[in-house]
Amino acid sequence: MRFLIFFLLISFVAQSQPMYNLGTDVVGPDTEESFAVLGADALFGENWHSLPQPVFWKQIMLLSPDSCLINVAATRTILEKQSIDDWNRQTEAQKQKYKDSLRLANNLASGEVIFVTTGKSDFYRFNDVYPSISKGITEFEKHGVDPWYAQAILLIESPGQLTKSVSGAYGAFQLMPSVARAQGLVVNKTIDEREDFEKSAMGSAKLISRICIPEAKRILDAKGINYSETDLWFRLFVLHVYHAGAGNVGAVVNKINPTQGSQELIKTMWQTSAASFGNSSQNYTQLALASQLILHDMVQEKSKKNE
Repeated sequence: MRFLIFFLLISFVAQSQPMYNLGTDVVGPDTEESFAVLGADALFGENWHSLPQPVFWKQIMLLSPDSCLINVAATRTILEKQSIDDWNRQTEAQKQKYKDSLRLANNLASGEVIFVTTGKSDFYRFNDVYPSISKGITEFEKHGVDPWYAQAILLIESPGQLTKSVSGAYGAFQLMPSVARAQGLVVNKTIDEREDFEKSAMGSAKLISRICIPEAKRILDAKGINYSETDLWFRLFVLHVYHAGAGNVGAVVNKINPTQGSQELIKTMWQTSAASFGNSSQNYTQLALASQLILHDMVQEKSKKNE
């Protein structure tokens, strides 16, 4: 049977499944293998897809590690693509001179920071993680948690791999040992339940519902900011709490001192540092958006190949 792709809207009056008001793509060759991935309607409807940061990271995620993109740090505007070997063959003085020439050619201020970012297609193995998305969505729904978070985390934390980070995070949802234990998982010298996909998903879902979402609301409530839990900007804000911790997110919000929640708040967070909310924290939701765009493209490509 050919692949089936169709879009439906999950209604708030639906009785048979959790209510998240998300577009869904159902993909599969038959009923046994078909599965759902959450659609990218908000990405396009609110023009997140056209922002330079997710556009940049989308290219990096698909780019071979033997290449690099020279880009403006503040905006992630791409200035040039190079072989990483060619770049590394230069001395530090030559690299600085080359960056100066790029600033001049692109009418950038002399102090504008320029990054050289290597391709990361070796890490972001989307074809490997693709089959686990539906499983993650199901597990989050089982625990009454917005399944968008499952999809987002699976795509960027440890896509298609079971590796341990330098900080000790492990499993499909990259939970730290203490965090996993706090959510009911066994992690000791002989047993590490973070290896089990379902238990790791349970731990992540509980972390989001018990800590990340309540803390995100607390931070926003303190500023008198209105929000809806189904807004994409709110979901991205919660992801920042998941990655950086509520204290660091609270610090950056206090520094920004926003009066309303919107795409502008998230974009400003990408440009602002406070406490331990630095470059990797700023990048986190940029990566989330980029990976969602790649997933959307994958679904569309699978559809075309099987028409």
